[in-house]
Amino acid sequence: MDNLAIVVALVVAASSIAIHLLTRARKRRPANVPPGSLGLPVIGQSLGLLRAMRGGDGGSRWVQDRIDMYGPVSKLSLFGTPTVLLAGPAANKFLFFSSALSTRQPRSVQRILGENSILDLHGADHRRVRGALLEFLRPDMLKRYVGGIDAEVRRHVEENWAGRGSVTVLPLMKRLTFDIISALLFGLERGAVRDALAGDFAHMMKGMWAIPVNLPFTAFSRSLKASGRARRVLAEITREKKASRCQPEHGKAPRSNDLITCLLGLTDGHGERLLTDEEIVDNAMVALIAGHDTSSILMTFMVRHLANDDATLAAMVQGKSPVNQSFQPAMVMMLCVSVS
Repeated sequence: MDNLAIVVALVVAASSIAIHLLTRARKRRPANVPPGSLGLPVIGQSLGLLRAMRGGDGGSRWVQDRIDMYGPVSKLSLFGTPTVLLAGPAANKFLFFSSALSTRQPRSVQRILGENSILDLHGADHRRVRGALLEFLRPDMLKRYVGGIDAEVRRHVEENWAGRGSVTVLPLMKRLTFDIISALLFGLERGAVRDALAGDFAHMMKGMWAIPVNLPFTAFSRSLKASGRARRVLAEITREKKASRCQPEHGKAPRSNDLITCLLGLTDGHGERLLTDEEIVDNAMVALIAGHDTSSILMTFMVRHLANDDATLAAMVQGKSPVNQSFQPAMVMMLCVSVS
């Protein structure tokens, strides 16, 4: 009797699911929905894209296959979010110059980076945050960072490159980039806090390119926990720097040598702060991620090029390179060590 009840329950459940699917299939779809498939719930095409990105072409073949199948505009689902793939010059112009569109990151990325970042703002809020970030990148501000960058590179070379017969470049470039960015953005000195933040940052990056399933064993879950720890570190740094601004030494406000200090000091025409503490933390997280992979990969390819081009390396060392003025001595020293 128990077995019969189980069979009946299964039949009823299967029938309900079938009726639901048939009803959805018969619903009239809007005529302007692009071709393509959303795939499985939550997963969508995420696994296929991640698999393709680990290949030698970085996923470009995967994108081209979709264009060949559905055309330059198609729908899909990535990281739990319905997505439209646009390809070609006309699509780029529409996306970047249309006032009817506003950018928004997938919900999974918002949970990692925060909801007050410039990536998810538009209109007046976007202009306000963008203006605050650009204040940190003024030419006269950039001059202050050269000495700190040079010191970070010199320490990195002495500890990780000097005296070694061979090195694996990309991981070292990623750590060097992280050290420089964390010093410039947060004023964070070398030590246990920076090391812990580096580990949390690595977990965050992995979670941004993972299926957004928040279970204990998933990369996304580890990323969320790492984001929480990193956010607490940045919030504490923000509180400390705000307190130091309220009690400056010798009656002088501290110089804005890092992003957080700079953002804390920005005010509007009424003397009110431009950004809240939460906005500062969220946008500091974005700034940390935005410049990391691009810079580290570029430096890795630069080292690879110099390792295979003795003439260019020799010219750079002798100060004959047309771009030598953009290289600090420590960077040249690092490049020499890397190919010796």
